Amino acid sequence: MTLEKDTLLHNRYRIIEILGQGGMGSVYRAVDENLGVHIALKENLFTTDEYARQFRLEAVILANLRHPNLPRVSDHIVLGDQGQYLVMDFIEGEDLRFRMERLGMLTEDDAVHIGAAICDALSYLHSRKPPILHRDIKPGNVKITPDGHIFLVDFGLAKVYQSASQATTTGARAMTPGYSPPEQYGTARTDPRTDIYSLGATLYAALCGIIPEDGLARAMDNAQLTPLRKRNSKVSRRLAAAIEKAMAVDPSDRFQTAEEFKKALLGAKSKTQQIPGSYTVVPPPADAFPPKEMEEAAATPIKEKTPVRSPKGPVHSPTRLEEEQPFVSPLKRQKERERKRRNTLVRFIFVLLILLAVSIPFFAPAILPSNVRGMIPFLLPSNTATLTVTPTVPLPTSTVASTATSTVLPTETKIPPTPTTGPTNTLIPGVVETGLPTETIVSGNPIALGGGSGHLAFASSRSGIPQIFLVDLDTNGATQITNMPNGACQPSWSPDGLKLVFISPCKGMDDIYFNASLYIINADGTGLTPIQPGPGGDFDPAWSPDGKTIAFTSLRTGQMEIFSVAVDDLSKSTQITKGAQKVESRQPAWSPDGSQMVYTVRRVGVYQIWMMDANGENPKQIVRSGQAFNDYLPAWPTGGDLIIFNQRCATTFCNPYLMSISATDRSVEQGKRMQINVLTVENVDYSPDGFYLAYEGVVEEKNMDIFYMTAAGGARERITTDPGLDFDPAWRPSVKTP
Repeated sequence: MTLEKDTLLHNRYRIIEILGQGGMGSVYRAVDENLGVHIALKENLFTTDEYARQFRLEAVILANLRHPNLPRVSDHIVLGDQGQYLVMDFIEGEDLRFRMERLGMLTEDDAVHIGAAICDALSYLHSRKPPILHRDIKPGNVKITPDGHIFLVDFGLAKVYQSASQATTTGARAMTPGYSPPEQYGTARTDPRTDIYSLGATLYAALCGIIPEDGLARAMDNAQLTPLRKRNSKVSRRLAAAIEKAMAVDPSDRFQTAEEFKKALLGAKSKTQQIPGSYTVVPPPADAFPPKEMEEAAATPIKEKTPVRSPKGPVHSPTRLEEEQPFVSPLKRQKERERKRRNTLVRFIFVLLILLAVSIPFFAPAILPSNVRGMIPFLLPSNTATLTVTPTVPLPTSTVASTATSTVLPTETKIPPTPTTGPTNTLIPGVVETGLPTETIVSGNPIALGGGSGHLAFASSRSGIPQIFLVDLDTNGATQITNMPNGACQPSWSPDGLKLVFISPCKGMDDIYFNASLYIINADGTGLTPIQPGPGGDFDPAWSPDGKTIAFTSLRTGQMEIFSVAVDDLSKSTQITKGAQKVESRQPAWSPDGSQMVYTVRRVGVYQIWMMDANGENPKQIVRSGQAFNDYLPAWPTGGDLIIFNQRCATTFCNPYLMSISATDRSVEQGKRMQINVLTVENVDYSPDGFYLAYEGVVEEKNMDIFYMTAAGGARERITTDPGLDFDPAWRPSVKTP
């Protein structure tokens, strides 16, 4: 039976929590009340006389182990019919499985150091008299401490190997698919080469992020091992060959000792052998520990207070360490860094132009016109009269058009929105008598689009606060759809092209829209309908392909989660994702058939691309870019097998990349960068026929505008030129009238 919290075992060990459970029992974290230290308690529920005798014998042997990469076993307890327990050091830190999830793939250096450290531990175990086999090496049993030290843990399955010709005859075996060699299934004999196979499989998974094919399936010719370099071409040939040799189906084809495997690993990277216990890797960050460890680990150097969200935004605990900072999402930090870089560049160019203008009279006066030279006193004799220059007063637009002697680009006069309480079908400034709005498109007439209606909805701050506009790519005209007092943005079309869902309030381009609500409106600006709001804010709406459901992101649970609402009943919402604390989901995008969603998950400080069924079942991370990148804003084009998303650097500045990954092939977990010769491509939306994509981007004017181009990246057209921010493009589906 499972031991409850605060149970006092053997009048000494008080249970704190369950760390894990398996078929043979549980692993507990406990406190030794005699010594006041944390310990790990491994349970074995096999209680027959033979098991009890074997358990006592092996516990005594394990208690005599002393190695810098192994926890110490300090006690063993046999409680009649209740169970048997091993008492060992509790190793604080993250296990290799969690590090793989956090980083995606390990570097070669880290993999070699981890492999060498575990080989040292195995050499020690296998050289005992009698030898000891671990028999359950996998990423979850490799622990990395806060100082980067490496431990092989979990000796609940370790067995004494009696001789080279005698198998262990008692005790359960762990068969972990992908990590266990063929001989570990059934009653076949295991020996030290069993551990070598499992370590090789562990390093294989760490270097490519994918569990290798199962050993038993390979032995029966039902599967073949995929070469490591096929899954990660960055791994060196020598290292891949060493790991694949360790995973040979026939034990005689593997390395025969852990020391041989260690030398092959070090030789693959030309690293010098170190004394046991000295191999280390980069320590895990403070927020990389599982939540329970972070809450109770006494030795954690920096302990964060868990942020709590109120309906008005994040509220942090007043008890904070000096070096702690409030969380700012990676996307918002990137936009702020870009803004600062743009401002710095503009200031530099401005100063450069001033210096150039001032230096011309000194170094190249001859290039100045004579009338200009006459205005500069130090270039003339002392008796030359001084000319008075009258400042030029800007003329109204109409005057400029009638008096200018050179070509003047047309300008657009901004008019504040009509102060009405409901939505209006207000045309943007520049309307002529025919009622058609006009706006200059720098690159000329748009190309034919085929398959779609040729309309794009987008958000623009041209009227002072963002509103939703609809642009006709055939006539270059734009129509203002919304007139929300607090702004509107994030439009998403119904599949029939007749309605839009959007959010309000919207003050500008934000990462998270606190206190926003969803609204539905007709394409002509009529029929404004609110969707029942939730506390905190609703945003990132996405209309399902069948038109029956709208998925969106909400803060109503205290963190970002994905919800849905039925279009025929806007008063009731359903929660789809239910992430753990600090694991948030957002930015849903439907599959073309509506059966699945691709979405963004924020874990361990970065954004990742995940996929799930439309009802929230079977969630799976489909892109593993590691902790150096943020993956976000996924899109699933109609009729395509590719999922498109944006990627940015997580710790340094870089322009957003446009990436793609297969929507069906789950053997590939690395996104491919799309070769598009555009500096900034973000928030992509595909045309209904899939031939074109619209996006928000920045050109030399350093202003956010809407563009479109072919799916291959050619024939780029700039749609908007207004000085205001234009963002959130949404391509209108072909209109289907009832």
